[in-house]
Amino acid sequence: MLKLTYTENSFYLERLAGSLEEWVTTRVLLALRAGSTLHVEASTASFLLSADLPQLADLEKAVRQQQVEGISLSICDVEYVEVSLKGTWMTSNPEGEEGVFVVSLSERTEFFLCKLWQESQAYVSATQD
Repeated sequence: MLKLTYTENSFYLERLAGSLEEWVTTRVLLALRAGSTLHVEASTASFLLSADLPQLADLEKAVRQQQVEGISLSICDVEYVEVSLKGTWMTSNPEGEEGVFVVSLSERTEFFLCKLWQESQAYVSATQD
């Protein structure tokens, strides 16, 4: 399972063990016990990867060959490729842009996306220094 955390001015992607259903159930129970509001809905989330990552072509090929459902890749410009995922959005404020998005893909695809995102972050950090 991949967990994408969107905050006011950042984004973080991580890979978690366990099933999506168990994680969502635990999160809903936590909100109920804490007496907090939690909105859960099927949704789509996107993030950017640097277009010049060497292994990006491998991801594109894997998505095409395996016909992975719930993921699509789009070229934004010469610098970035947008990855769009279909999954579950959870937030305390349905009008806001902060929350958590979770999605379950094949283990290989999750691992690969996480690795590419980490490499993209390292690349962006290196070019900004």
